[in-house]
Amino acid sequence: MNINVYTESTPNPATMKFIVNKLLINGSVDYATKESAEKSPFAKELYKFSFVNGVFFASNFVTVTKTEGSDWNDVEPILKEFVKGAVESELKVQLEEQEEVNFEGTDAEVKIQQILQDYVRPAVEQDGGAITYKSFNEGVVTVELRGSCSGCPSSTVTLKAGIENLLKRMVPEVTEVVSEAV
Repeated sequence: MNINVYTESTPNPATMKFIVNKLLINGSVDYATKESAEKSPFAKELYKFSFVNGVFFASNFVTVTKTEGSDWNDVEPILKEFVKGAVESELKVQLEEQEEVNFEGTDAEVKIQQILQDYVRPAVEQDGGAITYKSFNEGVVTVELRGSCSGCPSSTVTLKAGIENLLKRMVPEVTEVVSEAV
């Protein structure tokens, strides 16, 4: 199979999405630090570049966060070539497979998790990020934003105007949505 790689900018200027014409992973996985990448041969190799400051995988793309002071014009072609070679040589995204998604908790918690999975996750992935449900307590839903969404200037707007409004409409028990820092 001939691997094609193209890039998309994300709402976060420090991240770039590298999209390939092959499924890399079912679900998503975030390697926000070099140390966390030990179980990912692919991420471990990306962190060998001095300008890589974060790595996130979902379906058919990898989102790379660059270090401050690095210029996308300089590093994008290098990363594009690396990603192409890594996918062609079938470098593993993770050594162990992720478990299936199982929703747990009260009826409201299960409904919240299902909405996040079905409606919010695909939209957030389009921007090179991921959302993870953390908890629901006294009307407040806590989520974790990863990938390009972590530290993105527009993620607060997405969280409040988009996700919070959606959950309030679909689950009357929800009063607020907050993001837990990664």
